[in-house]
Amino acid sequence: MSLKWWSPLLCLALASCSQLENPGNVTANEAATRAPSADGDHMVSINVADAPPPTPLPASRADRPWPAAALENGTAWISCSTDYATEPGDGEELAGLAREQIEPALQACAARGLLRVRYSGKVNAGFAELVWRLSVVADQFGIHKRILDLDSSGGQVESAIVAGDSIGESNWTIWVREGSICHSACVFVLAAGDNRLVSGKVGIHRMMRISSKATSRAELNRELHEVYDNVKDYLQRNGVAVGVADLMMTVPNRSLRLLSAEELRQFGLDGTNAVQDDLERIKQMRVCGDDFVRRKDAFLVAFDQQCKHEGAELEAVNTCGQALKERFGFPDPVCPQESPLSEIDVATLPPAPTAPASEQALVPGQAEPGTAEAPGEAALAQDAASH
Repeated sequence: MSLKWWSPLLCLALASCSQLENPGNVTANEAATRAPSADGDHMVSINVADAPPPTPLPASRADRPWPAAALENGTAWISCSTDYATEPGDGEELAGLAREQIEPALQACAARGLLRVRYSGKVNAGFAELVWRLSVVADQFGIHKRILDLDSSGGQVESAIVAGDSIGESNWTIWVREGSICHSACVFVLAAGDNRLVSGKVGIHRMMRISSKATSRAELNRELHEVYDNVKDYLQRNGVAVGVADLMMTVPNRSLRLLSAEELRQFGLDGTNAVQDDLERIKQMRVCGDDFVRRKDAFLVAFDQQCKHEGAELEAVNTCGQALKERFGFPDPVCPQESPLSEIDVATLPPAPTAPASEQALVPGQAEPGTAEAPGEAALAQDAASH
C-alpha cells in the first residue's frame, strides 16, 4: 500500500480549553473526559518532507512481511458475537500483533464466519497494523463478516488513512456504539467502513502541524493546502462529502465540533458507504435479482426512518431493524448471506463458540422460534449492502 497519504496529525483535545458557548460544540476538556484514559497526550504533526520513504509492497497483501509491531495507547478485544450487552461482552483481549497471537484469537470465529473487534485507544501506526493483520488472518480463516467496534478520541491522520484504505479493501462494518466516541482522526477510519452505525459521539476539529515552520497565515495555508487535497481525495473515494474537511478548517484544534445525526447522514458518515453500495448493487443485481435489490433498498429506507433516531442505543436500533426483516421478505431464500441482518439468522450462522452445549440450537441473544426477539445479539441492517 502506498504511503503517499502522509498528512498531518489531528491534534488531540487539550485540557486547557475554555467552555464554548455553542451547544453544538464541546470543549477539549469535555472531550477528554469521554476519551479512553490513554488518549491524553498531545499529538505532534509530521511534515511531508520528514515522512519515511514508501516501502515497496508485494502484489498480494498476504505476502507482506510481518515486522515487529505493538499496540500503543490502545487495547483490542476479539469476539465471535455481535452481542456486547451480555457475557462475554467485548470478548477476549488480544495479547499482541504477532501472527502467533492473532491466529489463535481468530480461529474460534472461523466456523461462524463472524468477527467483532472492539478497539479503544488512539489511531496510530499500531492501530493501522492491527486492522491490516486482522484482515489478513480473517481472509485466511474465511471470516467474511467483520465488525470494528470503535472507541477513539483520535490520533494520527496518516495512520487513519492507511488503516482506512485497509478497511476499505476488507469488508468491515464500523460501529460507534452508545457511550463510545469517534473524534478527530477517528472520523477518517469511520469513513472507510462498508457500513457505519453510529449511536455514540462523532466530533471533528482543525488539523494542526506542530512541526510547521510557518510564520504567517499565508504560509500555514500553503502548507495545509496539499494536506487537505489529500484528505478530500480520501473522503471522496470513501463516499463521504468533502464538506467534512471544510468544516474541520473552521473548528479550532483546541475545541471539538460534535456532528448531529442529521449531519452524519448528510456527510455520508452514517449508514451504507455510497461507493461500496454501488459496487455491491451491481453484484447483487446479477446474482440475487432485481426484486432482491428493490426490497433491500426499501428495507434500508424503512430502517433509517423507523429505527435510527438520534440518541437511540445501538442495541435498540438493531432490534428495530430485526423486526423489519419479515416484512420485507428477509432472509432471502436465494441470497440469505446478502440479506439484512444476516449475521444473526440461525439458518445461516452456527452458534457462537461460547454458547453452552445445551443451547447450541440458539444464537446468544436470539429468542426461541415463535417468541419475541430478545434485544441481545444484533447486527447492522446496512451490512446487507456489502455482505
